[in-house]
Formats: sequence, C-alpha cells, structure tokens
Amino acid sequence: MSRVLVVDDDPTVSEVVGRYLRRAGFVVDLVGDGPAALRAAAAAAPDLVVLDLMLPGMSGLEVCRRLRADGDVPIVMLTALGDEADRVVGLETGADDYVTKPFSPRELALRVQSVLRRTGGTRAGAPAPELEDGDLRVNPAAYLAFRNNTQLPLTVREFDLLVHFLRHPGRVFTRADLLEQVWGWTVGDQATVTVHVRRLREKIEDDPARPVRIVTAWGVGYRYDRTDR
Repeated sequence: MSRVLVVDDDPTVSEVVGRYLRRAGFVVDLVGDGPAALRAAAAAAPDLVVLDLMLPGMSGLEVCRRLRADGDVPIVMLTALGDEADRVVGLETGADDYVTKPFSPRELALRVQSVLRRTGGTRAGAPAPELEDGDLRVNPAAYLAFRNNTQLPLTVREFDLLVHFLRHPGRVFTRADLLEQVWGWTVGDQATVTVHVRRLREKIEDDPARPVRIVTAWGVGYRYDRTDR
C-alpha cells in the first residue's frame, strides 16, 4: 500500500483527511508542523505528501523546497481559497497539484489517487517506448528524462506534460485540453498549466524566453515542435 504523509496543523482537517485516505487504501501518517513533516519523511519515506501551505514554525513552501531537495516525492498542496499568488509560488516550488480550502475530502482522495496513478501506474505497466527529440531522451516506463545525457529534475506533472507533448508533436493544445488530458481535471485553474509550461521550458529549452520546442500558439495554447526534423 502507498504511504501518504499529511501535514496540517488543524487536527480536525488532519483527522478527516486521514480517515478518507485510509478508506481509500492508503497508509497515512499525520503531523502538524513543518519540522515534524521533515522528520516523518526521513523516518518513513512517503509515496506522496499532502501539505498545507500555512504551517507553524516552517511554511509549507519551505517544507516543499526541502522535500524537493531530497527527492521527487509527489506533493499535493492545500491552499486557502483565493490565494492564487501562493498557489503559483507553490507550483513553482515543486508541488504537483493543489486543492483549495474548504475542500471535499473525497475530492482530495481522488486527487491523491490521480497523482499516484500517474507515477505508480506508469512504472508498473508494460514498458513504453523511449521518446527522443535531438538531445532530449525520455523513458516513460522508468520515469526518467535526460538532456545531453544529464538527468532532468522534473516533477511528476512536468514529466507527464513533457511525455504528452512528445507523443503529439505539431498538435496545438489549449490550456483546457492539457488540464484535462494531463491533469485529469475537467474543471480547474488554467494558470496551473501556464506555470508548469514555464517551468518545463526552463529545463528543456536553451533560451526559455525564446522557446523552440514548446511554442505558444497565440490565442490558443501550446504546441511541441521537434528539433530533429
């Protein structure tokens, strides 16, 4: 069973979230602050972290940064309703998904399952062929991406987005398309897509300000142009 670490200083929220996640078949660890989260992650490596943005002692953003420095564990961030700037910063820090408070515990459990399915499901399934474009090489089965033979530090969402683009070169996707086909959301904040595209460009483009791979189709969305044509 997958282990989920829930980090929230509200005991009521933690209890309800923990109960729903356990019903969904997860092993759940509950902690109430940032330092405790880092200790818990070091003691028993989680498969995913549900992380509140506002925490005593250490912010959720700082916890996210430290977890990201130690590995690529998926992170679902909890944010207050309307804190769009904080959500964007959280995504830029490395969170893979976010849920706004107040939220449905059932929705959160589904989001957790969705993120884990994208990692565990791909790894457990039949080997997928490698994808290549010039100096870029991606192994979907192993969840590894390389550029000039150097491994790229991609989050789960960045990796899924890159694979999606590589499998559909030359096709224009709207932000709504990407939100549904990569995130699995039919409703959501399309700024999420914008943030992830920007972060992915920073890792695969020579000049992210003048991208040649993930290009903008103005007024529509994004298109992946191969460089080895």
